[in-house]
Amino acid sequence: MILYPAIDIMEGQAVRLVEGKFEDATTYHADPLDAARSWVEAGARYLHVVDLDGARSGSPKSLEHLRRITSETGIPVQYGGGLRTVDAVRDALRAGAERAVIGTAAFRDIDFLDDIITQFGPRIMIAVDVKDGMIATEGWTQTTSLPVVDAIERLTGRGVRSFIYTDVSRDGKLTGPDIESVKTVAEAVRGRFIYSGGIGTLDDLRALAELRQVNLSGVIAGKSLYEKKFTVAEGQAALDGK
Repeated sequence: MILYPAIDIMEGQAVRLVEGKFEDATTYHADPLDAARSWVEAGARYLHVVDLDGARSGSPKSLEHLRRITSETGIPVQYGGGLRTVDAVRDALRAGAERAVIGTAAFRDIDFLDDIITQFGPRIMIAVDVKDGMIATEGWTQTTSLPVVDAIERLTGRGVRSFIYTDVSRDGKLTGPDIESVKTVAEAVRGRFIYSGGIGTLDDLRALAELRQVNLSGVIAGKSLYEKKFTVAEGQAALDGK
């Protein structure tokens, strides 16, 4: 499993939210590139970048930050936030993203989903953002009546093989993952997925590693790294079972 340090960009700064609430943001770096450099220097092998303004507005707003991060750090980046058209996805990939993370539009526009899976295949990841077991959309501001397992099964039927599962109710709280929910998602995924939400300690990472789910390929950590609960190297070692 790979540890993915998170860089959430809002109004040009690297921030972290609590439960996805835009009004509850803490700024950690005035320039997202500084955050990226710090994680790479600490040993990160991959970065998870989220354009919060794009998620809220419906179109990407941080592609220039993406270009700077990918060109100056030289490590792969998965990027999401406001990617709701084929052109937006293409622009993100051309700006340097190794993978494009799609949220709202994957659930609202089947033709769009089919198009990007056909055109970009393994470079597409679908964000399965969940509140109380139901899919959350529109930058986590709306909760649907679609259960997470049903959503994964529908997406799998359309050819999706890569997911990011986020427990929104735990995001930014450092309270640890709901292991039983992770097991449920792992059983539903036919492909691979990355977990995100509430990582607070090395024990949280060890608990996920100890599940030994072959389709759980990584874990995203944000606030825990910014608040120095553990280092990138320590987190990766925990996922490696060391």
